[in-house]
Amino acid sequence: MMKCAVIAFGCALWVFGSGSGAKAELLLTPDEIEQVLSHGPWPPEYALDPSNRVSGNPAAIELGEALFSDPVLSSDGAMSCKTCHAPEMEFTDGQPRAMGRNLLDRNTQALTNLHVHRWFGWSGSTDNLWAQSLLPILNPEELASDPAGLKDRLGASDVLADFEALFGVLETQEPVEVAVNVSKALAAYQETLVTNQTPFDVFRDALDAGDLALASEYPEAAQRGLQIFIGEGQCSFCHSGPAFTNGELHDAGMPYFVTETRVDTGRFGGLQALLESPFTLDGEFSDDPERSGAWAVRGVTPLHSDFGTFRVPGLRNVARTAPYMHDGSLADLDAVVAHYNTIDLERMHADGEAILQPLGLSDAALSDIVAFLETLSD
Repeated sequence: MMKCAVIAFGCALWVFGSGSGAKAELLLTPDEIEQVLSHGPWPPEYALDPSNRVSGNPAAIELGEALFSDPVLSSDGAMSCKTCHAPEMEFTDGQPRAMGRNLLDRNTQALTNLHVHRWFGWSGSTDNLWAQSLLPILNPEELASDPAGLKDRLGASDVLADFEALFGVLETQEPVEVAVNVSKALAAYQETLVTNQTPFDVFRDALDAGDLALASEYPEAAQRGLQIFIGEGQCSFCHSGPAFTNGELHDAGMPYFVTETRVDTGRFGGLQALLESPFTLDGEFSDDPERSGAWAVRGVTPLHSDFGTFRVPGLRNVARTAPYMHDGSLADLDAVVAHYNTIDLERMHADGEAILQPLGLSDAALSDIVAFLETLSD
């Protein structure tokens, strides 16, 4: 006899699963459904960035999209943002570690859904999207520009008229101001890179509406994986909310050594860079007179436990952004769930968070988690 699922929606009880023509069985308990509902709805309401005066401006979005593909941002005209953040690859490069002018230390992160974040980059070295957009422009291992050179190239470029229509006459601006304005146009464009609804969202919204016929189309394997994700796996502790990230930085038990002689310090080094940066929400280049987000950077203090912690990525479209982790060392989703299933506690900070424990799940359960993760892609 097929087991029935009994689900409470308000004061009503719904029972289904009987009959020879039944679809997938609804496996979740009422408590689990409440947790599932916290991962939506998607997409979230669009909110302008008060630190960026051209956030949401259609002309700025158009200029930012043009600049994203324009090698004018590169010191030698050989690269653009698109070189490493290819739209057809979910705005990644598909490589374990980013290929700049030399091999970089970290995996290229996707640029979708960035508008929901508070910290940016793997180490949280910036607290706003326009400052994060500026980093690769100035980084000698990436686009390798300096503000004065960028200003000169912009003055001879095809986008000059559009730039001046937004930000005023180029020649009257200091080079660093030009660089910041370029990054704010790039940020305005990147704010629009929002992923679409997924099979999970259809399931989640059906549960919210009490539409069991539609909810029953969500595969049972994905439901079982979801139960582990929000239950014994404790994945939703870090991968919470509609974007499947809490936006913070945590120790995932990954190696710190890039080479035998070089260590990636993660958040520890990121905070040092953040506190030294003039481009924070508390700095002079923010357009927000209220400095409404500055409390975050004012309140941070580097701690030893920050060493080797990295920003929790969102999981939307995760099936299309391999390889994984900050160093790109895990080739596919099977490797990711296997890592957390047998995580090496010796790699974890003794004075850090006691969140992760080896799960000891069966191969079938790991396969179910992957089946769930695959439903997070649009």
